[in-house]
Amino acid sequence: MLELRPCCEHCAVTLAPDSLEARICSFECTFCVNCAEGLLGNVCPNCGGGFVPRPIRPARNWKGDNYLGRYPARTEPKLRPVDLEAHARLVRSLAGLEPEAR
Repeated sequence: MLELRPCCEHCAVTLAPDSLEARICSFECTFCVNCAEGLLGNVCPNCGGGFVPRPIRPARNWKGDNYLGRYPARTEPKLRPVDLEAHARLVRSLAGLEPEAR
């Protein structure tokens, strides 16, 4: 099950479970849209993959107890501010490859 992290790993802005501003990579690294698409250029600093909008877990029990009440979001932040110089080197090494080609 997807871990819903409570904030951007870089800037610590709050990302509620129903936030449309949350972006994740395939390893669930979580960043706000401003960091993911702007600052980081759609390159995850932890794995080099791309970002997609984080899905929103249903708040209501529509079926089978698969909802936020049964499977709550994480409350402890996971902060890993990005070393922007190292990230710039990573971006250059990818030479403009699209996320699906990385």
